[in-house]
Amino acid sequence: MVGSSLPRRRTADGRSSTLVGVLIGVAIMAAVDEIVFHQLLAWHHFYDRSTPSVALLSDGLLHAAELIALVAGFFWFADLRRRRALSARLAWGGFLLGAGGFQVFDGLVDHKVLRVHQIRYGVHLLPYDVVWIGAGAVLFLAGAAVVWRVRSRPAGDGHR
Repeated sequence: MVGSSLPRRRTADGRSSTLVGVLIGVAIMAAVDEIVFHQLLAWHHFYDRSTPSVALLSDGLLHAAELIALVAGFFWFADLRRRRALSARLAWGGFLLGAGGFQVFDGLVDHKVLRVHQIRYGVHLLPYDVVWIGAGAVLFLAGAAVVWRVRSRPAGDGHR
């Protein structure tokens, strides 16, 4: 109907929906890591291989980066919703991918390869590594399963 005041139905932007979820997932998991393990439990800092002042500065920079990513992610999320281009299921899948990906990257690259910090000091690390990296892998695989399931459905089934 020409000139109709009814809003046109838009199709979801699957790639953007997934990526916005990834960005928010990374930011949330970075916040959990920084607040719980760096501040509350004081197990380590983002960069432990220098002075206490540098360690504290590194935590502040991590916190600033996670907040910027979180704010940017929610602005992007709001824009997708406003344009009716958001796929909530793909965004949730992306969130799990981002959160799990952050944990696996942190556990393998930051802790083991770059050795900028460990999960804890003065303890046997294997149980901590298994739980941290394993939980991240579970989140990542759950996100991959959600994204795969949504993307494998036919476009017109109304579930995107």
